[in-house]
Amino acid sequence: MSKRITPFASRYCSTLDRLKEAIRRKRPWLLRRGVVLQHDNATPHSANLTQQWLQRYGWEILPHPAHSPDLAPSDFHLFGPLKRHLGGMAFETEDDLISELRYWFDNLDVDFFRVVINSLLSRWQKCIDLHGDYVEK
Repeated sequence: MSKRITPFASRYCSTLDRLKEAIRRKRPWLLRRGVVLQHDNATPHSANLTQQWLQRYGWEILPHPAHSPDLAPSDFHLFGPLKRHLGGMAFETEDDLISELRYWFDNLDVDFFRVVINSLLSRWQKCIDLHGDYVEK
């Protein structure tokens, strides 16, 4: 069964193009050493178009067990604090919401990201130890 090209896969490949260009500008040695990308099994990520893009540039994908959404940093680290920040707020327009989201992201401390990156190794090890089963915090 072949997967059809979805607009979401095209958009994701465009995002990967922008990421590749940013890496080329800011850390070109990473492109020579090889990029290892973590994403989940969402349709845009597993689409043929995306898989072809990844093969063309030789980017490696860390496998993502189907029942371990907590390996995605957004699931285990980002959404909780963001939900707490937005709790009780009401927005009249989508632009107001976008403005608040930008404010929140712009004001995150660098340690917010450092903690999540440093925890990935132990979370992956737990997943390996559990043979791909769900990883609790």
